[in-house]
Amino acid sequence: MRSGPPRALGRARDFRLRTGIDGRTGGWVSGITEGYFKQDPVTCARGLIGCHFIWQGCVGRIVETEAYDAEGDPACHTWFRPSTRAFVERQAAGDAYVYMNYGVHWLFNILVKGDKRSGFVLFRALEPVAGLEAMRERRQGVRDALLGAGPGRLTRAFGIDGSAHGAGFLRLEGCGIRRGDPVKSVAGPRIGISRAMDLHWRFGDPASPSLSRRF
Repeated sequence: MRSGPPRALGRARDFRLRTGIDGRTGGWVSGITEGYFKQDPVTCARGLIGCHFIWQGCVGRIVETEAYDAEGDPACHTWFRPSTRAFVERQAAGDAYVYMNYGVHWLFNILVKGDKRSGFVLFRALEPVAGLEAMRERRQGVRDALLGAGPGRLTRAFGIDGSAHGAGFLRLEGCGIRRGDPVKSVAGPRIGISRAMDLHWRFGDPASPSLSRRF
């Protein structure tokens, strides 16, 4: 998990008020609910490859993720940020953990919290499926395959910012995760970190043209 100077983030309530989101996602989640994120971070990150992420009219196939463990993982924010440890304590499994990376890009993570181990899943790349006009407008001059090819690129393409921090987005209308076709994923070292580089906790679909970096 890349680190940067802490920055104040918006509240989930502000996110709902700004977007007008309220209520249940219903069929949008198609089997992916908060219960999925009560497993361990590695299992969650691997299993999300091939699923579809829905966010306010935009849909992307999840083609690259990274897992971060809240305990014993020096690359995780919980290792050096008390505020992140407090977030894990107070928030529910499946809530969004969104932060500004080095004052440049918003990064989107999902809290994993259960009896086994807690931590986060970072979205590293999304392959555009629907809502491409909005994505193109937000990232002008970029090939479609690369609109979400990177953790900072995908948040910009999907219009995600710090106001989504802490949101229980799986329960919100117009947002969620639905299952996709099975994918034979591969694993490799995480990117952009200087600690725990030996852990192969980056997962992806090697056939996707939208990876942030090839495996």
